[in-house]
Amino acid sequence: MQMDAVDQRIIALLVADARASYAEIGARVSLSAPAVKRRVDRLRTVGVIKGFTAVIEPSSLGWTTEAFVELFCTGRTTPAQITVATRRHPEVVGAYTVSGQADALVHLRAADIGHLEQALERLRAEPFVTSTRSMVVLSRLVETATAVPALPDKLL
Repeated sequence: MQMDAVDQRIIALLVADARASYAEIGARVSLSAPAVKRRVDRLRTVGVIKGFTAVIEPSSLGWTTEAFVELFCTGRTTPAQITVATRRHPEVVGAYTVSGQADALVHLRAADIGHLEQALERLRAEPFVTSTRSMVVLSRLVETATAVPALPDKLL
């Protein structure tokens, strides 16, 4: 799909504030609200915009402990198998195949260290997992709601 500069500005404005109205966005990109809506609908249809969601602070829900876990798997484990297995665990908030020695990197969130240990033991019990290496997060220094880098203010 071809995206022009206006599409990119609309996306940047939605990333900055997904609750902005089409009229507010239109004023920033020199389009009418219906024109912005048509563009957003097209971006959603083709999969550029996957959805809209609320971003919640995990500690406000009592999930104060998190870790990144390297998974080491048996030789023929596929990314699809890892995906299916990690989705069974509610503590998993992200799972990624990676380069290097590990086969995958899993991001876990839990209520406390005991809960994290239980989640880790359940993850280790998956039949293809041969070993793990964990790193408990001490503090989050930088975190964004999206992987898309913010555009400079002059483009917004």
